Amino acid sequence: MIPKVLQGLSMPIIAAPMFTVSYPEIVIAQCCSGIVGSFPALNARPPELLDEWLSEIQSSLKSFQKNNPEKKVGPIAVNQIIHQSNQRLEQDVKVCVKHQIPIFITSLRAPVKEIIDEVHRYGGIVLHDVINLRHAEKALEAGVDGLILVAAGAGGHAGSTSPFALVNEIRHIFKGPIALSGSISTGSDILAAKAMGADFAYMGTRFIASKEAHASEHYKEAIVRAKSADIIYTDFFTGVHGNYLEESITQAGIDPKNFPKREQKSIGEALDQKSDHSAKAWKDIWGAGQGVGSIDDIPTIQEIMDRLELEYQSALKAICEKV
Repeated sequence: MIPKVLQGLSMPIIAAPMFTVSYPEIVIAQCCSGIVGSFPALNARPPELLDEWLSEIQSSLKSFQKNNPEKKVGPIAVNQIIHQSNQRLEQDVKVCVKHQIPIFITSLRAPVKEIIDEVHRYGGIVLHDVINLRHAEKALEAGVDGLILVAAGAGGHAGSTSPFALVNEIRHIFKGPIALSGSISTGSDILAAKAMGADFAYMGTRFIASKEAHASEHYKEAIVRAKSADIIYTDFFTGVHGNYLEESITQAGIDPKNFPKREQKSIGEALDQKSDHSAKAWKDIWGAGQGVGSIDDIPTIQEIMDRLELEYQSALKAICEKV
């Protein structure tokens, strides 16, 4: 059963919350296009900015809906990092509950019952991202409403399991809402995710190369230039495996074929930016998924959505004609 908040989207897409990239401008554009728009709470720095951002986003969406009553406005999702190093977690959750944010996306560790209860109290839902079956089982035991499967090829922190294997394994234990991440850049990719058994596509990298993304032009252009072979999967920067653009690694003076030895740092330390290399992972090292080869321009969010819809319908028609 798909929760009401996720019903009626213009496309079955949940935009991934991207650290240093997803700011109010892109979230507003995503929601106005009819999909789930999201951002990490930690993007709002200082912490007091989170309340301002949510007020700005909600006000903009309310105004857009008033002026465009015929259009579907997608819901807002805020990503919370569940880790002891995230000293903002309690306060960030309170701010999001105050604004009754309809979707919480939790990462790293399964959310505690108190957070889930707070969100459920006003009718919100909690989606948790996982990279394997064990993580999924723990999240479901905690009481989350849905799962985000971060499969091989996804940008940033990602797993190494094939999306086919991951979806099939988790569908054996969970019939609720599932979003799939991993090299999804086109409308046909979205249709494939649906055919595979996922309810939604979880897309990030395609939206980095957009006008509204809070990313440098060099970052956006590097995504346009890149192919799947230019994506490096490593745990060097944060202690957790992730996918990064090789170009940004070499620009930082690091040989991606011969990473220097160093004491391994945890993701918690990375979040606190306690190590030089971890800090670089958020500033100089650019996350991107293997689907970069399908991206060759930097349009607006609405232009991307129009294209995805056309590609989706075209792929669906082609399949129906072959059956």
